[in-house]
Amino acid sequence: MTMNLTAGRNVVVVGTQWGDEGKGKLVDWLTESAQGVVRFQGGHNAGHTLVIGGVKTALHLIPSGIMRTGVKCYIGNGVVVAPAKLLEEIEGLEKAGVEVRSRLRISQACPLILPFHVALDVAREASREKAGVEKIGTTGRGIGPSYEDKIARRALRVQDLKDPERFAEKLRELLDLYNYMLVDRLGAQAVDFDAIFDEAMRHARLIEPMMADVSRELNEAHRNGANLLFEGAQGTLLDVDHGTYPYVTSSNCVAGNAAAGAGVGPGMLHYILGITKAYCTRVGGGPFPTELEWDKPGTVGYHLSTVGIEKGVTTGRARRCGWFDAALLKRSAQVNGLSGLCITKLDVLDGLSELKLCTGYELDGGFADILPQSADDIARCKPIYETLEGWSESTVGITQYDKLPINARLYLQRIEQTTGVPIHMVSTGPDREQTILLHHPYLPD
Repeated sequence: MTMNLTAGRNVVVVGTQWGDEGKGKLVDWLTESAQGVVRFQGGHNAGHTLVIGGVKTALHLIPSGIMRTGVKCYIGNGVVVAPAKLLEEIEGLEKAGVEVRSRLRISQACPLILPFHVALDVAREASREKAGVEKIGTTGRGIGPSYEDKIARRALRVQDLKDPERFAEKLRELLDLYNYMLVDRLGAQAVDFDAIFDEAMRHARLIEPMMADVSRELNEAHRNGANLLFEGAQGTLLDVDHGTYPYVTSSNCVAGNAAAGAGVGPGMLHYILGITKAYCTRVGGGPFPTELEWDKPGTVGYHLSTVGIEKGVTTGRARRCGWFDAALLKRSAQVNGLSGLCITKLDVLDGLSELKLCTGYELDGGFADILPQSADDIARCKPIYETLEGWSESTVGITQYDKLPINARLYLQRIEQTTGVPIHMVSTGPDREQTILLHHPYLPD
């Protein structure tokens, strides 16, 4: 694809539902027009699946731009980093022939995820289950406890790996706290200082060449005319402030956090692309107004689950499935300032005779045209649906909008009308080439 690009134009890609919208494919696709890709929040609890030439690659922490030769990839300060998992992912990519270490830059300000974070995460969920309290639905990878340390100003950070004495001192203080919580409060096993320290120092030697002042490098790249792509993890409704709290992740997933999580000014964020499935899914607990019966053969929900292969990339957990929710997307558009939408997995709806689209909710005898902020209120929402005709033709791999079945186009048009956000891209399959482009995010409006 050849085009005249505006120098230094930057795009933010965010999920607009509960994650799993297909952001990885679109980041990979857009990277053809970018010189740098930045991950700005979350940890290895995220999972992006890329299909390139029929070959599937799963990424969890490394930005999706790594699959494009010559593109620089940055892990910003808003990301929590598990050194063992990072190096495992790097080694896996290198075995597949992908050059990583010369192209990956890791912010020295990233908090670390260490084995005691994982132990506490798992023990807490087990304690909730034992007490008969609904689980939050974390991935058990230590993400939340690591962010807790960051906010409490006691975190071990990537930069601490360079100073063994400082690292050891901080680690001893943290283990006193964590072993108290694990053993005395939760009845779990203690974690050992020597094992954690020795492993961290082995990892430090491998990670140190990739450490960087990511904020400075991004600002310099922007001034030099590079196009940057900021990649979010999870989705807006899992944002710790704007999601279905407490059934959320531990970071801010919204577009505005691209600035804080990477160390750039908000004026450097020029276009916000919201990734949206043609239906809805979510993993874990929490309210889901348009949820269908998705585990019973013969139902629409089962069709979405099986045809869409709705299992988490990172955890393998089955995703709950339901109809598209326009009122939910209005909330996402509001908090992200969306410039345009990319609708993914349109092909999963192929063969359904009719489709339902939620335009609002009945709530306590009234009407709500936008998803409420409170999870308790959301749990009481009864969706109000419009019914549209489906289509029998296949949309798989279509790359031109006017080649879509007429009912597929009418469905997309109704999404635009009910959400107020223009559709600029449509994904018709998992491969990077199976994409319809209506407006390129790297071109001015």
